[in-house]
Amino acid sequence: MSDFLKLAGKNVVVTGVANRKSVAWHIAKTLEEAGATVIYVVRSEARKESTAKLLADRQVLVCDVEHQDQIDRLRDELTATGQTIHGLVHSIAFADYSEGMKPFHETTKAQFLQAVDISCFSLVKLSNALKDMFDPDASVVTISISTTRMASENYGFMAPIKAALDSSLAFLTKSFSNFSRVRFNAVGPSLLKTSASAGIPGYVDAYLYAEQVIPRKAALTTQEAADVAVFLLSPRSSGIQAQNIAVDAGMSINYFDRDVIGGVLKEKQ
Repeated sequence: MSDFLKLAGKNVVVTGVANRKSVAWHIAKTLEEAGATVIYVVRSEARKESTAKLLADRQVLVCDVEHQDQIDRLRDELTATGQTIHGLVHSIAFADYSEGMKPFHETTKAQFLQAVDISCFSLVKLSNALKDMFDPDASVVTISISTTRMASENYGFMAPIKAALDSSLAFLTKSFSNFSRVRFNAVGPSLLKTSASAGIPGYVDAYLYAEQVIPRKAALTTQEAADVAVFLLSPRSSGIQAQNIAVDAGMSINYFDRDVIGGVLKEKQ
């Protein structure tokens, strides 16, 4: 069996699996297909129970990244296994939209800081907690978005959070370079059909619009984003460092597609 990606026998910690639609699940199953051993980390005991069938016969640990004591426990549990960690997938994000979508300037301090803590700072906390277990050439991959400069109203206040996440890659790279060659990168997919995104007000309309803007007239698949993440986790991407690799099937070059423009103008007539 070919091992082009050189992932056979590698240990990769994957966070964020919620169900079969999760980006994290697509990454994990592709890693397993490539011969890697995946250590799953889910948010809660309830999530562990709900994914029991999906993750049967696999190592599953629990860690809510809002709580430092749980991150410390995860570190201790992983240390106890004696396993060297060759990769970490950070697929964790949360924003409180319980009161519905509001203009960005009405975002509360509590909402914003909680989103930063869970969606961005957790990458720093997890990387620090696992640093002594990382292989010297380990790869850390987080899930970002294709652009943080598009003020999409149905994405609420998350784009600035993802911008902070993207910026963190450079600073983690620099600080880790003092004692290792660990790489930090992000996959930045455009709109995906996941359970998490389905709960965002207005997301479906934006997803359908994206299908029309993408040159091939077909939306990006979760597997396409996962494949890029797996490549970034592999030694084959050793020259890529502190980057957000946009995976949008060409959406960003096609906003002025004549059919899209024609549809908008027709609606205004």
